[in-house]
Amino acid sequence: MKYLVTGAAGFIGFYVSRKLCELGHEVIGLDNLNDYYIPKLKHDRLAQLKPYSNFRFVKMDLADREGIAELFRTEQFQRVIHLGAQAGVRYSLENPMAYIDSNLIGTTTILEGCRHNKVEHLVYASSSSVYGMNSKMPYSTQDAVDHPVSLYAATKKSNELMAHSYSHLYKIPTTGLRFFTVNGPWGRPDMAAWKFTKAILEGQPIDIYNNGEMQRDFTDIEDILEGIIRIQDVIPEGVKDFKNDDPSRSSVPYRVYNIGNNQPVKLMGFIKAIEKACDKEAIKNYMPMQAGDVFKTFADVDDLMKTVDFKPVITIDETMKRFVDWYKSWV
Repeated sequence: MKYLVTGAAGFIGFYVSRKLCELGHEVIGLDNLNDYYIPKLKHDRLAQLKPYSNFRFVKMDLADREGIAELFRTEQFQRVIHLGAQAGVRYSLENPMAYIDSNLIGTTTILEGCRHNKVEHLVYASSSSVYGMNSKMPYSTQDAVDHPVSLYAATKKSNELMAHSYSHLYKIPTTGLRFFTVNGPWGRPDMAAWKFTKAILEGQPIDIYNNGEMQRDFTDIEDILEGIIRIQDVIPEGVKDFKNDDPSRSSVPYRVYNIGNNQPVKLMGFIKAIEKACDKEAIKNYMPMQAGDVFKTFADVDDLMKTVDFKPVITIDETMKRFVDWYKSWV
């Protein structure tokens, strides 16, 4: 089968591209290789994909309307896994237009490519950040998500709405995946695991927001990968006699799932896992809560379990041990 994977030099996109190649599929990986974080990390991920003769890399910006349209016409993809985006909650406070260009315009070019080239299934990355000000726990895809607290979250919710409109208008099967705080080897430098690990190993203080009282549903990259690979084989169909009582599905071929560990960890527990993996205690600098942050995330994964008989299981201690080992070898 022929796949387009966007964000192929990114954290999740790299894992997905490699797995699809291992499964024998033909994969076109797309990325613009921007400098939001260390370009060397992106190039090193791509270097891991070079041995696969069934992988080909295309450097292109998602917002390149003509380029993306031509790529779809030329390659005639059967499935698309759209993971490319401008990531990061806090950066959206500094550079909002990057999120408009990549997450909104870029997703539109992908939807248009799917529309005009009969793609059989579009799987795309959403985010746990869409839950915003929701206070009901655990976060369920059956709950409304109308109060985002960052522009990043707003663009991801917009992606879900855009996908639904294309599923309705053009009968394109779309599946959105709300990822919960993904960690593991080859992770991003802008995320807490990398920042804390780097600071601890270098004997520098770490900033701990909201005095360490926050909780996150930390999810291992291998569990995220397993969820993606399983769900991309489940092409959604419209629900007969749909009563508009569940935002995660529709009368059209559209679905949304959470992929999270279903077990929130306190920030201090997360730090302890990193300290243990580093065999070194952190110098802690306690800070107030930052704009755009939420107090707690907690994934309800019942729908994922029912659909593909899978839920994430890897513990934060396991994840951080693997991440720190990889980090030491990479730097």
